[in-house]
Amino acid sequence: MIIKVKVTPKANVNKVIRKDDQYHVYTTFPPDKGKANQAVIKLLSKELSIPKSKISIIKGEKSRDKIIEIS
Repeated sequence: MIIKVKVTPKANVNKVIRKDDQYHVYTTFPPDKGKANQAVIKLLSKELSIPKSKISIIKGEKSRDKIIEIS
C-alpha cells in the first residue's frame, strides 16, 4: 500500500490526521539528521497498528511531502 503524507516538523504536539487520500503528520521533532522522519514512521506505526519495520519512505526523505510504502 502506498500513502501520501504531509509532515509538519517542530509542531506543538505529535498527532496524525487523515484528510481525504492524504495523512497529515505533526511531530515535535526538528528535521535534523532524520529525526522527524523517524518520528513520522513511529507515529504512523502507532496510528495504523502495524510494526515500524513494515513502513518505509520511498520518496521525499528531505521534503515535507512524502510517499510512504507499507508492506
